[in-house]
Amino acid sequence: MSRRDITVASLADLRERGKIVVEAGGVEVGLYSVGDELRAWRNLCPHQGGPVCQGKFLPRTIEVVDERKRANPGISAEEKSIVCPWHGFEFDVLTGKHVVQGSIGLIAVPLRVEGEDVVISV
Repeated sequence: MSRRDITVASLADLRERGKIVVEAGGVEVGLYSVGDELRAWRNLCPHQGGPVCQGKFLPRTIEVVDERKRANPGISAEEKSIVCPWHGFEFDVLTGKHVVQGSIGLIAVPLRVEGEDVVISV
C-alpha cells in the first residue's frame, strides 16, 4: 500500500492553535506544534484504541521533591503531554512515548512543511 501526501493545515493555523485533529485519507491524525517543533500522531491510543489526540494537550505532570525529600505534584515548564480521554494514558508530545512506560508509544505520521502548508503522508 503506497502513501499519499495530503495538505491538512496551514502552518500559521497550527502554530496559533497548538493542536489540530484532522481526517486525511481515512486516517485520523493529531497535529501538534510545540515551540519550533511539529509532530503528527495517529489518533489511536495503544492502550485500548481510544481517540488519544482528542484528549487534553497540556504541560506534563511531574513529581517535585522538596528539600525535606517530600514528593509533591508539579507541572513541567518544558514538557507537554497528550492525555487520552478514555483512561488518562499520558504521552510525551514530542516523542510519542508513554511518560512512565517508554516501550508504549503513539504511531508517528510523517509530516513536513511546504511553504505555508502542513503536509502529512498517509
